[in-house]
Amino acid sequence: MAIEKVIVIDDEPLIRRSLELQLRNKRLTVVLCSTMAEAERLISKDSFDLMFVDVRLPDGDGSQLLYRMNSEPEKPLIVIMTGYGTIDSAMGYIREGAFDYIIKPFTASQIDVILKKAENFNQAVKVSQILAHEKADSTPLIGSSAPIQELRQLIQKVAPTEATVLISGENGTGKELVASEIFLASARSRMPFIKVNCAAISETLIESEFFGHERGAFTGATEKREGRFELANGGTILLDEISEISLKLQAKLLRALQEREFERVGGNRTIKVNVRVLATTNRDLQKCVEKQEFRQDLYYRLNVFPIVVPALKKRKEDIPQLTRAFLSRLARRNGTSPPFLGQAALRILDAYDWPGNVRELQNVMERAVILSEPGQEITPHVLEAMFPAELLGNWWNGRIESTRSSIGLTFPDHIVPLEQMEREYILHALKKSNGNRTNTAQLLGISIRTLRNKLNELKAENDPELNLQKIRKDADQKVLPPPPLT
Repeated sequence: MAIEKVIVIDDEPLIRRSLELQLRNKRLTVVLCSTMAEAERLISKDSFDLMFVDVRLPDGDGSQLLYRMNSEPEKPLIVIMTGYGTIDSAMGYIREGAFDYIIKPFTASQIDVILKKAENFNQAVKVSQILAHEKADSTPLIGSSAPIQELRQLIQKVAPTEATVLISGENGTGKELVASEIFLASARSRMPFIKVNCAAISETLIESEFFGHERGAFTGATEKREGRFELANGGTILLDEISEISLKLQAKLLRALQEREFERVGGNRTIKVNVRVLATTNRDLQKCVEKQEFRQDLYYRLNVFPIVVPALKKRKEDIPQLTRAFLSRLARRNGTSPPFLGQAALRILDAYDWPGNVRELQNVMERAVILSEPGQEITPHVLEAMFPAELLGNWWNGRIESTRSSIGLTFPDHIVPLEQMEREYILHALKKSNGNRTNTAQLLGISIRTLRNKLNELKAENDPELNLQKIRKDADQKVLPPPPLT
């Protein structure tokens, strides 16, 4: 992060003058003082990025100022200066919180090294603070369908370049995941990757989020703050849901993208950055331009290399791979064995159009894991309960008709209560299985636990027809057919 304000505390006029000239040549704001009392007065009124402190001052030891500054939440980086240094004393100051240590007389190149180290350190700290509050997602792009293979080819082509990429697609398709893949395959992969969710930040704060603000720029701005563009310097910034920003901010963003420069809110110093821009949207920006909801010049600046992420309904052949990955991840998180999907369950998933895309599929798998036994098959019954029949479309209706014809099912003219129908069907399956609950559950396509719960609901123990012991006894008393003649 750029060093802007520096305070030099030293009682030697030659040292103060030498540092002032060198720092001002770097276009830094420099404040000079010669005593601890004066330094404390200046620090209480203003904030500084870097502090050069002499150890021996007329009114005390400069290291005392270091100890006092350690209790401040936003303290500057402190460089201790002395003409009587040893390795032991240097390490002692650094252990106490000093950023660096320099022995007089020093050269201009030594100061240049300190400034560069301070900039890199500041950026690393700020970026780490941002990333610590963001949910890490190292999920790879899953699938082998033709649309996904085409998407991977586009990523491989654009990732090594510096081109701005506009990633569009429906909600839940994985646009942010595509942006991460581009970043990881780029030459900037070892530099910061900063994300801004434009839809999640209020209109009054998003300019400060983009470009930062100066101390006192508005109510509550008690300290200077670097914006996301500044934090991403040297790396990549992701503008997530870019269509949600106001037209006023779009004009300022356009300048930042064109010139790679901006001013903080409340400031007049121009800050230059070197960032690569990726943007995502779930809206058709071309139509937004036509409705005058999005600037045409900004649209062309973003749409250098467009990528459209396919909806899940256009890549249903990836569903088996996606579900296996989700089930394994959820099982690891819960510390259990992953359940699995059979062909009947996969046919149900294939019949659905997935308006919520991959995110919805992941949520369905999470519910299925909760409702199923660890390591066991997820039955069609579990999945069917999650989807209204009308949403499964013609496949569902065809399945019902197919089931009716295969078992000769006919419906009476009058409607029978559903509980009675369920009781009769469970009784039929139990008799077919001679009272064996495991076989009955397999016939019904449900788990043993679900069958047990159903029997408890129907109060099977008090129902002579549903009594398992009676069913088994009746089965044993059946007259067996004579053995075949040999």
